[in-house]
Amino acid sequence: MKHELPYQSAAATDFAEVVIPLALPLNYTWAVPEHLKEAALVGCRVEVNLGKSKKYAGVIKRVHQTPPEFFEAKELVSVLDAAPVVFESQLQLWEWMARYYMCTEGEVMAAALPAHFKLSSETILVFNEEAGDDFTELDHEAFLVAEALLLRKELKLTEVQLILDSSHVYPVVNRLIQGKICYVWESLKDSYSPKKETYVLLHPDYDNEAALERLLNTDTKLQRAEKQLELLLGYLHFQKTEGSITKQALLKKTGASEAQLKGLADKGILMLEKRSVDRIRSLPKDIRINFELSAAQSAALENIRTVFKEKDVCLLHGVTSSGKTELYIHLIEEQIRQGRQVLYMLPEIALTSQTIRRLQRHFGGHIGVYHSRFSQNERVEIWNKVKDGSLKIVLGARSSLFLPFQDLGMIICDEEHDPSYKQMEPAPRYHARDAAIYFASLFKGCKVLLGSATPSFESYNNALTEKYGLVQLTERFGNIKLPEIELVDTRRYRTKEFADTIIFPPLAESIRSTLERNKQVILFQNRRGYTPYQRCNTCGWVPQCKYCDVSLNYHKVYNKLVCHYCGTNYPLMVTCPGCGGHDFIQKQFGTERVEEVLQELLPHAHIGRMDVDTVRGKHAHDQLIQTFEQQKLNILVGTQMVVKGLDFEHVELVGIVDADGILSFADFRVNERAFQLMEQVSGRAGRKHGVGKVMVQTTQPEHPVLLQVQRHNYRALFDDELPKREQFGYPPYTRLIRLTFKNKIKDVVKDAAALFASGLQDQYGRFVMGPSEPLINKVRNQYLMELLLKLPRNTRLITQCKQDILFKIAALHQEKRYKSVVVIPDVDML
Repeated sequence: MKHELPYQSAAATDFAEVVIPLALPLNYTWAVPEHLKEAALVGCRVEVNLGKSKKYAGVIKRVHQTPPEFFEAKELVSVLDAAPVVFESQLQLWEWMARYYMCTEGEVMAAALPAHFKLSSETILVFNEEAGDDFTELDHEAFLVAEALLLRKELKLTEVQLILDSSHVYPVVNRLIQGKICYVWESLKDSYSPKKETYVLLHPDYDNEAALERLLNTDTKLQRAEKQLELLLGYLHFQKTEGSITKQALLKKTGASEAQLKGLADKGILMLEKRSVDRIRSLPKDIRINFELSAAQSAALENIRTVFKEKDVCLLHGVTSSGKTELYIHLIEEQIRQGRQVLYMLPEIALTSQTIRRLQRHFGGHIGVYHSRFSQNERVEIWNKVKDGSLKIVLGARSSLFLPFQDLGMIICDEEHDPSYKQMEPAPRYHARDAAIYFASLFKGCKVLLGSATPSFESYNNALTEKYGLVQLTERFGNIKLPEIELVDTRRYRTKEFADTIIFPPLAESIRSTLERNKQVILFQNRRGYTPYQRCNTCGWVPQCKYCDVSLNYHKVYNKLVCHYCGTNYPLMVTCPGCGGHDFIQKQFGTERVEEVLQELLPHAHIGRMDVDTVRGKHAHDQLIQTFEQQKLNILVGTQMVVKGLDFEHVELVGIVDADGILSFADFRVNERAFQLMEQVSGRAGRKHGVGKVMVQTTQPEHPVLLQVQRHNYRALFDDELPKREQFGYPPYTRLIRLTFKNKIKDVVKDAAALFASGLQDQYGRFVMGPSEPLINKVRNQYLMELLLKLPRNTRLITQCKQDILFKIAALHQEKRYKSVVVIPDVDML
């Protein structure tokens, strides 16, 4: 039988390439019906059918007139926006990220758009009118839902859950569908709703002074209602001093009741009106630069301007507390005065609270914040303000890169070395710093400024080879000296007396003397929880997660064992399942234990802890930082959160409790990362008054990295490490692609990784390392194998290799045994 060619319309038909939030390797194409042609613009969201009944909201990437070659295109259902929600520059960024980081545009879209823009397919039950009203044969639960359907005609699944007071309603719904009581209709709904507030207004009849005077002086009904009269006078006062006022604010300020306000409304004196309001508080839009730069800062600023005349990217290498932020402020001002927008990126949400207060003093309402702790409604509002150009500066974490900037003039990537700029899970596994450099290239004249006291070796190498510009700021603001670093050799305390000691005598004494001078202390320990693991003292058994190949961390505050990989909680072990013994010893220590030891050591000190467990809430990190700034806390114990760019005026002493833990990671970047962490945390000391002090507890004081930290000598570390990187083929001399294979069956994942590696051997053999088991070879009940490719910095070779890998992943999944093996490519892995 002869097959017909795919459908082609005789008249010119428009087709839309649409990105939908699924991991489809290629974007699907839909036909644009005649009545939607004018509305179907690039960047608009559209409602589409995929498969038999699934509906998705996608974004139009391209409109063209070439019909699909191998299938008949379905028609778009509807266009959801009057104007595009994303610009073409964003769609170009999505395409580049999908290509470079080996994922799909749908996965990038899912990461980029606020949840309220990704419309949800919500099941609605519709009553079948032919079913009648006799439900006597139904069970109790089905009867309740059928009765509600008879009355309401339609019910959402969430409403069914409320009726039954249960989240497990699918069996009941299934029985109703099977009994033809109802049927299912899939509907896409936009879940964003504007915030509404009730405002109090004076009735237009009393808008002039004469009418108002008659009301106040001659209206007998009002004169007799004394409380209502007081409320009205209060309203008139606030209207005169503040303008419009909300119902909530008026009742709070006057102490009046809802009934009194309702009485004035019933008399037609006041009116209540609901209005849409911003969730984000707005400040006046003014620019106030009221500080002077030092001579070193002024020279650095001029050098940056000079670099930007020739290069699009500049690395600002400035020591801690050298005043990099003041330079950022001047550069931002220049862009705002030109009417352009600026993106200021920070690696951690915890940093945004202190920085936003600082920037708002200079730029007021021109600046907004965007990160994952904001509600979805707040993110939509920021998105819209950036899109219409009313918000000129955005301060945010890596996700802020996806915002719809209209005219981006500069991207500032502060603490550019920080690993938090790299998205680990899920796809896209992008590096925000590198993606920002590409994104800037899509805007005319947009510049990128990378700032750090301890730049990544890749960025510093790019600067030395003149791919980027380089500007150095080598002195602290106000000529304050860099902190003195003292190494505490803990081997001297290897006696029974100090067997369980965490804070050794030199550090303990320094903490006491610092607090006596009314100064503050920061203690850094790069592990959270109480103890990383417990061990049976009789047989050596260690409690492990049953889903992951890791020991369990003990969290004393919850009195539970916690897996830091899958989050599973376990009760505290009191009996060893191996030998039945009850003698457990706790090994190593986390921030919880450090906090407890300090409380015993200094019972009158006020101690705070900053780690993932203590700053979970939206404003928790801001509250903790402000409490420490106001000196309500004497000591702050923390993980990496306390390392990154925070500015505390009264911190005189910083203690690194366990430097050995930082120096012992099995990673080619270990020395680079250790130096960065220790240099950054030492930079919190002595930023304003006098010389700060840093004490580092270690069993290896002769370690070369510690000696370079003592001298604050970044360049010596860089010069020492680079030849080793070149010798062993690591960045910046190569590009790394790590392939992680995951499956529930250990033999299957091992065989899949071996088969995949053998397929790469012919063409890329000398660049392929592995496959091998990672240090932690089981996470969330999935066994892992890894394959590493060290590719020379040859763009054509790297592009070809990525294409071959994606082809081989598809080929692997064609084999029945390996169909369920998940293969995760991670480009430029950290």
